Amino acid sequence: MSSLVAHKLRSFLTLLGVIIGVASVVLVGAAIEGLGNYAEESTSKAFGSETYMVAQIANVGRMTRKERADKLRKNHQLRNEDLAYLETTTGEQVNYSPYRQQPDDVKHGNQTIESVSILGVSAKIAEIRDLVVVEGRFFNEQEEQARQQVAVIGQDVVNELFPAVVPIGQIVTVRGFVFTVVGVQEKLGSADGRSQDSSMYIPSTVFNRIYGPPKSLAIFARPKAGTGLTLADSLDISRVALRTRFKARPGADDPFDTLTPDAIRAFIDSILGLVKAIVIPVTAISLVVGGIVVMNIMLVSVTERTKEIGLRKALGARRADIMLQFLMESVMMSAMGGLMGLALGAATAYILSMVLGVKLGVSPVYVALAIVVSSVVGMVSGWYPASRAARMEAVVALQSE
Repeated sequence: MSSLVAHKLRSFLTLLGVIIGVASVVLVGAAIEGLGNYAEESTSKAFGSETYMVAQIANVGRMTRKERADKLRKNHQLRNEDLAYLETTTGEQVNYSPYRQQPDDVKHGNQTIESVSILGVSAKIAEIRDLVVVEGRFFNEQEEQARQQVAVIGQDVVNELFPAVVPIGQIVTVRGFVFTVVGVQEKLGSADGRSQDSSMYIPSTVFNRIYGPPKSLAIFARPKAGTGLTLADSLDISRVALRTRFKARPGADDPFDTLTPDAIRAFIDSILGLVKAIVIPVTAISLVVGGIVVMNIMLVSVTERTKEIGLRKALGARRADIMLQFLMESVMMSAMGGLMGLALGAATAYILSMVLGVKLGVSPVYVALAIVVSSVVGMVSGWYPASRAARMEAVVALQSE
């Protein structure tokens, strides 16, 4: 410690590489953790926590052309008749809603917002997918059955068409069809680089009138409250009903696709795992640079203290004593750099969390990693200088200038 304190500036510059390296690893780790939390929250908001989807193709992630062709060939298209069958046979236990999507322009007076996701759904979709309406309300089953032209819009549509007025009760048009805004959905943010707030929910009965009957639709479902069914139980009930309707043979694959929140989270985790495997080792290269700096400074320190080494050996110090002295100095220096890097990374993550509004948490794993890695860097970097000091002969060391 006396040696480190005696050369404050040199010690700090020596530690700088370790500080930056550890801070980079901690900050990148916090960003990945934050991204995972944000993706999970976005998935829960956009999909629903206990929701599943059934469709001809309900895959998450990328498919090859062959995989897509196989699914189109093997899986049945789901139509309104199939939805009616599910509601008739299992509707007492499970809530169902059709789900159709079409990008289109939405107009209000002379203003237009392009490529809004027009979503044709039933009134049950609000409960099925945990949709939160922050202004007004969601349309009800009576409005759906009566084919009333009502809509619930996303925040992007509000910001573009109604920046200075209350949107509830306002009129918007899609392909000449006039809709009354009855609700505004909460802000969801972006997913996969696309905004989830550029949306407009309308009754499926009205959607079919505008865009025609579906060639194939997706069906969202969720166990009804009070039934005691889990998501897995409910999914099994729906699968059995559809397998029966499509006359699937025992042991054969389902002639349709299903998608659950767990499948989406597993896909997200696989992507983040790949990012971790690539980004963190690349970031850790700076620790190698820091280790080289520590080694060079320790070699300088050994050279400066040659007489001290000779004197200690002349008074009976063993090789192990000399080696331990310089190893401890190297490890102590690197550990201090690790702690300072950890503090810097955590402080930066906290500031970014406040600025960006995304939770960047420093997990205990990265705290332990910062301390252990920096200590190992110090031990490895100090091994050669310490070994060189330990091999010195006392007489030669005492005669050095």
